[in-house]
Amino acid sequence: MIRERLVRHRARVRRTLMAAFREEHTPHEIGLSFAVGIFVTALPTGGLGLGVLAGLAAWQSWVSKPATVAAVAVLNPLIKPAVYVASYQLGGAFLGGGSLRPVDAATSLSGGSITEIAGTAARQLILGNLLLAAALSVSSYAVVTRLTRAHRERGNDRPDRPIVSAVLGLFRR
Repeated sequence: MIRERLVRHRARVRRTLMAAFREEHTPHEIGLSFAVGIFVTALPTGGLGLGVLAGLAAWQSWVSKPATVAAVAVLNPLIKPAVYVASYQLGGAFLGGGSLRPVDAATSLSGGSITEIAGTAARQLILGNLLLAAALSVSSYAVVTRLTRAHRERGNDRPDRPIVSAVLGLFRR
């Protein structure tokens, strides 16, 4: 059952990316749209990021709608908890805060009030999330721009070729 869901999810992401590749937008616009989508989706917006992306797509002609949808599909609700844990750990590494290791409640409260601890945790999460979102968006821009150019140079879809070999083939020299 989980395998079937993953197969359907992978197919949906592939379809939306292929639709973005076929659009009349430049590879830069498609890569930038995907990168903005990854950045906004990675932030802890509580679902408001979808509205921001929809508004951006409606108001800006350079935004590739399929690319932003693909970005939202990549950072789906199954992936978001891992993003938040990584963000918290990254923020803790930069701010020198604690990690997510379980500690005794009495010991953890002795370091300060609960509001101070919550404030520190929020700062760690937000800083780590901004850093992680920036790193993910920069790397996704590079990958999607390269994939778009390669897809257009190839000129056809060739659905008989597995997606893994197609992606890995783009990075061979």
